[in-house]
Amino acid sequence: MSGLVGWVDFSSRDLERESAVISAMTETLASRGPDGQQVWARANVGLGYRSLAIGSKPTGQQPHVQSTADGQIAVCVTGTPTGLGELGAWLRTKGRGCAPDASPAELIANAYLEGGAQAVVRLTGAFAIVIWDGRSDELTLIRDRFGNQPLYYWVTDAGVIFGSERKALFAHPETEAAVDIDGMRELFSYAGTAGHGIFVGVKQLEAAEILRFNRAGLRREQYWRLTTEEHTDDQAATIRNVRELLSDSVAAQMGDADGVGIMLSGGVDSSAVTALAADALKRNGGGPLRTFTVTFAEHAKNFTPDEVWATPDAPYVKDMVAHVGAEHTDVVLDTADILDPEARRITLAAKDVPSPLGNMNTSLYLLNREVSNHVNAALLGEIADAVFGGFAWVHNPQLAAANTMPWIAMAHYGGGKHGMGGDLLHPDLLAKLELNDYCTAAFESSVAQVEHLDGESDVDRQMRRIGYLHLTRWLETLLAHDESIGMAAGLEARMPFCDHKLVQYVYNTPWAIKSFDGQEKSLLRAAVADLLPESIRTRPKSPYPVTQDPAYGKWLVDGLGAIANDPTSPAAALINQQAVAELRADHSVLDSGMRAWVARANVEMILGLDAWLRQYNVRVEV
Repeated sequence: MSGLVGWVDFSSRDLERESAVISAMTETLASRGPDGQQVWARANVGLGYRSLAIGSKPTGQQPHVQSTADGQIAVCVTGTPTGLGELGAWLRTKGRGCAPDASPAELIANAYLEGGAQAVVRLTGAFAIVIWDGRSDELTLIRDRFGNQPLYYWVTDAGVIFGSERKALFAHPETEAAVDIDGMRELFSYAGTAGHGIFVGVKQLEAAEILRFNRAGLRREQYWRLTTEEHTDDQAATIRNVRELLSDSVAAQMGDADGVGIMLSGGVDSSAVTALAADALKRNGGGPLRTFTVTFAEHAKNFTPDEVWATPDAPYVKDMVAHVGAEHTDVVLDTADILDPEARRITLAAKDVPSPLGNMNTSLYLLNREVSNHVNAALLGEIADAVFGGFAWVHNPQLAAANTMPWIAMAHYGGGKHGMGGDLLHPDLLAKLELNDYCTAAFESSVAQVEHLDGESDVDRQMRRIGYLHLTRWLETLLAHDESIGMAAGLEARMPFCDHKLVQYVYNTPWAIKSFDGQEKSLLRAAVADLLPESIRTRPKSPYPVTQDPAYGKWLVDGLGAIANDPTSPAAALINQQAVAELRADHSVLDSGMRAWVARANVEMILGLDAWLRQYNVRVEV
């Protein structure tokens, strides 16, 4: 499950007569829910839902509508909420008997009726929840603890419009796509500011937020946050506890394993998820495990190691597949695949905004599209680096000590000068944006929220600060990246490392335990050591693969040239023509390595910006 939209309006208009608008908003989310569409409306509210069935398990009708003596309750939920069994058991103690096969929406409706929104957030996992209370004409929106599931909203003169994606908002006649200086700053900084919707007028429900809207207006509250606590377990106990917490999370995300697979890269993170999923299947008498890997055709022929991508994935994937006896599918791409205009259009539409990740976005979509032919949901090893400190910038003292977002420091280290992908912008625009100052201000705002223990060492203070930035800023962009691109292919992304009990525990673990043997993610490696082949236990981190084909760099600069030479291009007036000409004259920097990662981001952002302004007809207010 899938995608939701809604509209609350307290003017004299009757939303039962506006079903065409609600249907149009819902239809924008067709890829999120290819298995059906439902619309429900009353005088002041309209809800729409797109369904995605996982395996053979029924999802239940949504919106789920439940009648009471004083009015109706309507509920929609997306994502993969966990803790449903515990919630059902709690309801039974309150005399609210729910059938064992009750849908998540039915359980949520009963929990809300019993204890309000605070009862609903007994749930864990990934979810976005909408509740309309017809007894009081009040809307409640709830987002999970880390923001795995997106939910955007737009406040109107008489109400509020909301949806799982921003494009759903723009299907409503009272909205307009526009971007101002603040939105451009957010785009080109990758700052991950909580609640920021990029477009003028668009807000995003924050992680762990409850929003209530009624005739008196809007109220917001946070129901959970990371807290700083003393860690009292020794190294051996910590390793055992991490193993148990991760194992429980993987088992919960697998569910009954019907229609669920694993994205396997051959790295420690995805291999840990694979091994634990295989173990859960074995205990439950299920199998075989389905695994999927993306690779580029040229890597099999001529992979060239560099300071970012040291090893190809294929040999390690082969070892892991053999180790657990998985049923495996390789998705092999070439340069033509990631240059396909339709794939790039869909990828932009999936995220609704341009991204510096470029070919990573397109290849991820193509991978997800193939995987969706086999399963409906896939577990990922994502966010392990954020939780366990696996990013390269964590282990570089210069970058770790920088007074800006560490990924921005990394971009500067690779030759970047302005934010994330901003180096080809026009000097006048850069002067207005002040991207580096924006990044510094975002950094300072975040680290000011970090709580430290009395007597905490300088190293632990620094690593806690970086961990907090990862979990509150980086995840704002990373989770949306995986979730939205997966749903563009009708594939639900599930992230076991995003379990709040696991994250809270590791967040408070001293750095000496997290890095006890000097290798990145020492704690995670130790927690799953007995489940992995030796080759994977000792494999250094290698990020998501990208093409090393020089033809891709040539294509990038050709696209850049087309924009620079076309006065009708919406991005032409926003770029630095001299910088573009210099890059076109020598584009070897785009081939591979750290500088290529940064240089590609600069070009990808301009190409994406131009396509975005055209595709969404965005009005620019700069």
